[in-house]
Amino acid sequence: MDFILQAIAFIFDPQNLFGEKGIVPRLGEHLLYTGISMAIALVIAIPLGLFIGHTGRGRNVAVASTSSFRAVPTFGLLLYFVLLNGIGLWPVVAVLVILAVPPLLAGIYSGLLAIDRRTIDAARGVGMTELQILRKVEIPLALPIVIGGIRNATLQVIATATIAAYVGLGGLGRFIIEGLALHDFVLALAGAILVLILALIVDLALAGIQKLVLPAGVAQSISGRSRNRDRKFPAGLAQLREG
Repeated sequence: MDFILQAIAFIFDPQNLFGEKGIVPRLGEHLLYTGISMAIALVIAIPLGLFIGHTGRGRNVAVASTSSFRAVPTFGLLLYFVLLNGIGLWPVVAVLVILAVPPLLAGIYSGLLAIDRRTIDAARGVGMTELQILRKVEIPLALPIVIGGIRNATLQVIATATIAAYVGLGGLGRFIIEGLALHDFVLALAGAILVLILALIVDLALAGIQKLVLPAGVAQSISGRSRNRDRKFPAGLAQLREG
């Protein structure tokens, strides 16, 4: 408990916020690594996910590849890229992109495949082109699941971006690495808490976006089903009591 209180005190100490090794610069570096990696991963995953989800082609390959990439040890992969390209930003970004693409890809094509095929057939029946179906029907309906995939990938990248400190870069992982190297467990714990806080804030923000993009008709349908269950539940209890 003393370590936790000391770590919290370290985080809220104004002297530790700024400066070359302060919390704010380290946080900015962490967000930079995360942002660059997520942007590249989205550029890769969005076209592939939309193609697989809309056409159904390559689904088995995508499932197998995403499962394989998730099993790759990130630290070992980082060392491999460092040996190939030297110490720098891009080996870290490459590892984070490889980590982010599988959940993004899974979220995108799963969102499209989850749409009722009758809805797609109805869109084709009124004369929509395949591009119009994708843009006006499939993407809006799949967007909550797609945002869920982005949410999952972002949290994984935020947590894993701490490995940048192992190759001399910054980020919140510097507090953890330096704390462990100096046997300053308060500093290491403070770094872990900061990563946790950042992940929670980003998760809450993306959860809010996920609710905002839920189509109104779908939200009303879910709300209606919930109300129907609430009405039926007391009746079921009454029948149990009578039995």
